[in-house]
Amino acid sequence: MMTRILVGALALTALAWTGAAEAKGCIKGAVVGGVAGHYAGHHGLLGAAAGCAVGRHRANKQARQDSEATGQAQPAGR
Repeated sequence: MMTRILVGALALTALAWTGAAEAKGCIKGAVVGGVAGHYAGHHGLLGAAAGCAVGRHRANKQARQDSEATGQAQPAGR
């Protein structure tokens, strides 16, 4: 019971500190990493932190690819 309260409080604190742009990819990654970490030896918080980092990395990578693709699609005169 106390662990759930602590995890909830930490999650809310983390969400309060991150902005909407910074949270992109982090939430999904944290959920997946937290579940995986929990089942891999009760390391849910470590899994959530790692999942958040991986999710942010992938979201940033995807955003870069999207902006490059959009930039190449524009006419050369602009």
